[in-house]
This record gives sequence, C-alpha cells and structure tokens, in this order.
Amino acid sequence: DAGNIETIFRIMQSVPSPKAEPFKKWIAKVGFERIEETRDPEKAIRRAMIAYRLKGYPDEWINARVRTILSRKELTSEWAKRGVSEGLQYAILTNIISEETFDLDTQEHKTHKSLGKTDNLRDHMTDLELILTMLGEKSTTSIASARDARGFEENKSAANSGGKIAGDARRNLEKQLKRSVVSKENYLPGREQQDQLVEGDSKLLE
Repeated sequence: DAGNIETIFRIMQSVPSPKAEPFKKWIAKVGFERIEETRDPEKAIRRAMIAYRLKGYPDEWINARVRTILSRKELTSEWAKRGVSEGLQYAILTNIISEETFDLDTQEHKTHKSLGKTDNLRDHMTDLELILTMLGEKSTTSIASARDARGFEENKSAANSGGKIAGDARRNLEKQLKRSVVSKENYLPGREQQDQLVEGDSKLLE
C-alpha cells in the first residue's frame, strides 16, 4: 500500500542480506532481458507468447493477441508521427475506436467483463473481440496515412472512421451469428489456476 513496483524493487536491491541475493539476480536478469528486447523486438514477442501459454491461453487466442500488439504499436507510431500527444490524447482516440467498434468505451468494456482497474482488457478479450480491435486500429492507421491527418482533431476523425469500419463488421457478423460478439467472458484465474501460474512463473525464473 505504501509503494509501487519500482519502489519495491529498489528496496529489494538495498537489503544487505544473502537471502535477498536470488531476488537481486532476478531483477538484474529481467533488466538484461528488457535491453535485449529493445535491440530485438522479436524476443519480446516470443517471451509474451511463452507467458500467455503458461497462463493457459489457447494458441489461436495467442496468435490473435500478438497481432493486436503489433497493430497497436503501428497505430501509436503513426500517431506520434502525426502530432498526437502520448497519454491523454492516445487514450481519447483509443476510446473513440472502441466505442465505434463495440458501442462501449474501454472502461465500459472492462466493466462488462467484470475486470478490475489493473486488469488489461485485451488480455480478457475473445479472439473475435481481438480481431475486431485489430481491424479498427489497422483501419485507423491506414486512414490517417491516406488522409495525411495532422494533429489531434484530424486523427480523431480518422479514429472515428476506422472504428466505424470495425463496428460495421461486428454488426454484420452478429446478424449471421444471431448473438452479440461483445462477450462477458474473461480469463480471470480461479484459485487452482493461480497456483499453476505461480508454479509456472517459478520455473521460468530457474
């Protein structure tokens, strides 16, 4: 309650006890891995895939999730080039795409899935929700580039158009399925699964 993760890591590094050495080595290992991932982003993708498998996600879902990671990176890179400020403006544009795609903003989507404040929404989407999310983001990226959108307002218009393309696809699919694509399903672990995750994470550190 008194410190964030960074503070806890610094406390661990400062503890003058042999018992703290395994934790210090782990922190150093994680730091080294992050530097390696900066040099070679494919390593980060492979690490993410391993982590999702340990958590019990199916391969089809993992493939869709990785594609959304790449589409998100492409979109934010495009926004950065076009004068959109990271932080609040990114969040606003992301919400616009989400609302156009799912008729729910990001927080409403999390609430629909009974997720907590710190839960990552995309880690709890179905593969169909992930695919539609990617469609909205890829469409927005392409439209922003085609229009040569500059600044927040022009990219806001592109986000509306890109999200609408994904929203139209969702509605057409729902007509065929005769059910909503927006699911209440999540991947929140029960007690048994949490124990498996702890065991799996421990093996990764060995």
